Amino acid sequence: MRARRTRRRRLPSSLAGVSAAPVTERAARRAVLRDAAAVGVATGAYGLSFGALSAGAGLSLAQTAALSLLMFSGASQFALVGIVGAGGGAVTAAATAILLGTRNAFYGLRLARLLRVGGARKLLAAQLVIDESTAMAVGRDEPGLARLAFWSTGAAVFALWNLATLIGAVGAQELATPQALGLDAAAPAAFLALLAPRLRGRTAWTVAALAGGAAVVLAPLLPAGLPVLVAALGAVGLAVRWGNAGPETPA
Repeated sequence: MRARRTRRRRLPSSLAGVSAAPVTERAARRAVLRDAAAVGVATGAYGLSFGALSAGAGLSLAQTAALSLLMFSGASQFALVGIVGAGGGAVTAAATAILLGTRNAFYGLRLARLLRVGGARKLLAAQLVIDESTAMAVGRDEPGLARLAFWSTGAAVFALWNLATLIGAVGAQELATPQALGLDAAAPAAFLALLAPRLRGRTAWTVAALAGGAAVVLAPLLPAGLPVLVAALGAVGLAVRWGNAGPETPA
């Protein structure tokens, strides 16, 4: 038997692209929003750990909520409550948080030309400049989709991070020792999860190993928080020096 051939009706050439373009654009926007929601859920889950750790470090519910609302930089928040919980001074905790947060300023420089905002919207955009929103924005070639990715990701992470912070802090207040659940290890685990994908090439691995070794050696010799600062400053110096020396050799 001969296979029956089915003919597909073709649209006139003048109408071929009329309906396809809007459908493709809508699909692309839906994909961006879907990715933004997924990033918000995944990142917001860390807020549970932060809220619990902050409460375990002795911060009140209001202080914990204020950190997430106003600072809104996970790495800086974890560093601050970690140093406070370990008995470090407020100056050391603040200095470490500021050092970790300086990367957001460089993100802002990269995003300023893309977002093109001013006035009150500029202040709002500055609050949402974080690792996740920046990565989602710069990963899009089309400017409109890049702006949508930035705003949707930033809003999703902000809302879910703050909600999870409150849930984690309130839940920790019901526990005598939040550390019993292993929540004190959540911050280091989160740092390692964020760091590992960025360690590409021998230079990056060498800098990370030397900085980690320096922090371990200095931990019993310096007050809490200072080993991290010294290791971070050393890592930046090594990365800049070796980066200027020539191209990185892949691992």
